[in-house]
Amino acid sequence: MSAPVLDALAASRQRTFAIVAHLDDAELERQIDPIMSPLVWDLAHIAAYEDLWLVHRFAGEPLLLPELASRYDAFETPRQVRGEIELLDAGGAREYLAAVRERTLAAIEARGVDPVVHEMVVRHELQHTETMRQAMRLGGLLAPGEPALATFNGGAPSEWLDVPAGRAALGAPDGVFSYDNERPRHGVEIGAFRIARRPVTNATWLRFTEGGGYQRREWWSDEGWAWKEDYDIADCPDAEAGHPDAPVCHVSWFEADAFARSRGARLPTEAEWEKAATWTQGDLEGIGQVWEWTASWFDGYPGFVAHPYREYSEVFFGARYRVLRGGSWATDPRVATPTFRNWDLPQRRQIFAGVRLAADPEES
Repeated sequence: MSAPVLDALAASRQRTFAIVAHLDDAELERQIDPIMSPLVWDLAHIAAYEDLWLVHRFAGEPLLLPELASRYDAFETPRQVRGEIELLDAGGAREYLAAVRERTLAAIEARGVDPVVHEMVVRHELQHTETMRQAMRLGGLLAPGEPALATFNGGAPSEWLDVPAGRAALGAPDGVFSYDNERPRHGVEIGAFRIARRPVTNATWLRFTEGGGYQRREWWSDEGWAWKEDYDIADCPDAEAGHPDAPVCHVSWFEADAFARSRGARLPTEAEWEKAATWTQGDLEGIGQVWEWTASWFDGYPGFVAHPYREYSEVFFGARYRVLRGGSWATDPRVATPTFRNWDLPQRRQIFAGVRLAADPEES
């Protein structure tokens, strides 16, 4: 039973080191942007999280470096201060990762594997590799060849997929690993809707910009317009820099919402997105290229129970964060399942997020 977990732990660590292999220690140690952590904080946080869950809580051993617990706790040390406090340097972070992994392997040999907790730790590290890439992109530090976005060549048979009304199952099924916010699986009634077969491309986004998309007040929500004015948002730089036929990336929810209104469309709800993505008669292209904003606020499903700790999901519930679905080019496939729910603030642009439109069915 432990062999697959050992392989997964090794693979996630290999991925972590691979994405920063081209960076020197100074680049790892500086804070690239105030909304992101220094990369070296993420490295040590990965070690601290693994030590907490796989050695301390699972195996009952004391923490390796208890004096670092609060420093590398995501809630006790928010991002805006991580560049101002004393952190382990790059060499120290690597040593911390190695020492914790040695303890983890010893604990597995002595006590075996918990299928939930060990998988959670594997995916936690994989999720941080994407977060680190977000920071690297802000600092112009992505590895050569990244972002690795596909292009859409040729026309699709139809721009829209028509999804009929009906009851659908939402959430992760039994028997697979899932986060607490994906459970419990439950039935929902969903009306008929249309969803775009492909995400919006850079070329299409540039037509929105050139057509006054950032000046047309009627397309923006009050909150979105205030954000745009406050931060002097007049375009999407990545749309201009990217391949015309690649999905637009690094747009906020506010921009995605305004774009949808400009097209006489809307963003899909997350229930619509999941139904379309798992519908056997559907053919959605481009899932996994960019995270796709939905119209839904992040909240618990009916009957939600926090597990194994409330800080993973529950503290983020309410009308503050919008749900994203599907994964991006930087998301490990182990994480990007059809039921996985990502979330972020509607003004955030650092996430690898784009847009897939939805609309009500055409009247016959």
